[in-house]
This record gives sequence, structure tokens and C-alpha cells, in this order.
Amino acid sequence: MGPGVIGVDVGGTKILALHLEDDGSYGGEVRGATPLGGEAVLDAVAELVATMGPVTALGIGMPGLVDHAGVLKFAPNLPHVVGLPVRDGLEQRLPGVVVTVGNDATCAGWAERVLGAGQGSDDLLMVTLGTGIGGGLVAGGRLIEGGNGFSGEIGHMVVDIHGPPCPCGKRGCWERFASGSGLGRLGREAAEAGQAPAIVELAGGDPVAVRGEHVTAAATAGDPDALAVIGNFAWWVALGLANLANIFDPECIVLGGGLAGSAGVFLEPVRTAFYDLVEAAEYRPVIRIVLAELGQQAGAVGAALLARDARAQQG
Repeated sequence: MGPGVIGVDVGGTKILALHLEDDGSYGGEVRGATPLGGEAVLDAVAELVATMGPVTALGIGMPGLVDHAGVLKFAPNLPHVVGLPVRDGLEQRLPGVVVTVGNDATCAGWAERVLGAGQGSDDLLMVTLGTGIGGGLVAGGRLIEGGNGFSGEIGHMVVDIHGPPCPCGKRGCWERFASGSGLGRLGREAAEAGQAPAIVELAGGDPVAVRGEHVTAAATAGDPDALAVIGNFAWWVALGLANLANIFDPECIVLGGGLAGSAGVFLEPVRTAFYDLVEAAEYRPVIRIVLAELGQQAGAVGAALLARDARAQQG
């Protein structure tokens, strides 16, 4: 098939692009900053891709609701970007290039299924724990995108109707408790209650400045207050995973995203709480909860894999 397949992952602050080779290897990574405004984002992607040599197929993962026509309908972490025609806009900017567009976490899920921690699992749930929570679902060996292309918005399950407000406009979404920002909020609550002096010290002495990384650092050092916050956080993560497992019955749940690097302090508590919360845990086969293997490149890799498949289908 030859070279020329590029995958791009657009985030709230950065754009990451890489080459996908015929054998499934990938490399040649380049990065750029995410500008403000939809058209500026498309310009930045096209300029980045243009620096990477000849390309015939481009896959791009976007952080929000992407429909089957490649239009980004809504993106809570890209301010004022609504109804952006990503596929058409990039095909205009990159003549002759076949463009495939999907949700970034959905792309990451496909990458982990094909090349990462989910290899061999035909029924897989990908959960990306970052600033928010994204998801990707594989069922029967197929990537499930939904009737409109909007599947995988798992972070916006409401788990507490009286919970904190979410950027999506609702209250008590799962990601307000179980994401990196959720961990920071749980840490601040403990700090403001005077229950986490070690965490506050890492935050420069200001409870309001506590972030998720301060909690994980203190927990890694063995601080009991931080470990208590982690236990609370792990329960919220497990609650959402159990709800999803009850619905989709995956063989495997893959945890990725920016928080995966700190999973040493919360993975086992998540597994323990999950088996307490999922329906009939003692009567069902074990659902493996594993860490993603492709790191921050997963979204771009998955986008490239989908672009390669789309190009092959076109002959």
C-alpha cells in the first residue's frame, strides 16, 4: 500500500501527528499548539500535515461529537467551535487526500484493540481519564460509533444530580468525579477541610491550588490522607466502569489518558471497588481492567488505522 497514512489527534492545547507504516509501526511524530477558532484549527492541522511529506490518507481524532459526515458538532474543550466541517475543510486544504474523522477517544480505543492492550478482545471498552473522560467501544470486533457517530461520551453519564456543574451544561457528570480535574476537586475538598496537609504543602501551601498531580504525588509517597482521597476517587471511577460493564458486558476495560501514568496508586483500588459494584461479579467471568499501552499517541494511531481502512475500502 505504500507510505502516506497520517494520524492526527487534536486536543484542547496541542495537536499531535504521526506516520503509520504498512506493518503497523508508527513514528515521525510532530506536534503543534491548538489555536483558537475552528478554521484556525483546520489551518494548523493542514500546515502540520504538509510538513510530513507525501500523504494520501489522513485520519483525525477530534475532542467532541463528530457525525458521520465528519462535522464536529460540539467540543466542550475547544471554545466556540460548533458545527465545524472537519473532513470537507481538510480535503479542501489538502487536495487528493482522503480524510477520515472521528472522536479522539473512540480512535484511541480502536488503536488499543488493534495494536495495544486490547489485542485479542472483540468486546472492549476504552476509557480515557484526562481533564475529562472519553470512551471508545468495540463490540463483536467492530468499532461502535452509534447512529450519529456520537457514541463514547461516557464522561457525561450523570452519577449525582446534585453534583458539581460540568462544561457540558449538566450537573454531576461522571467526569466531574473520576477525571484528572475530578481528582483535583476531591483533593481540594479534603484540603479545605484540613484533612490533607501533605497535599497542601505540595500545592505551595494554598488549598485552592491543589490539583490532581499533587494528590497522586503525595499518595505515591505514602501519605495516608492522600491515599484516602485516592480511595474516594477510585470508587467514583469504579462506579462508572460498573455501570458501563452492566450495559455492554466487555471482556476487557482499557484505562488510558493522562492519568494512566499515575495508575500505580489507583488501579488496584479501582479493581477492588469495581468488583464490589458490578452486577453479580461472583457469577460472571472476570472483566479485565488493564492499562493502555500506546500512551498519548493512541488517538493519532487509531485515527491513522481508520484512515488506512477507509482508503482500502475505496480501492
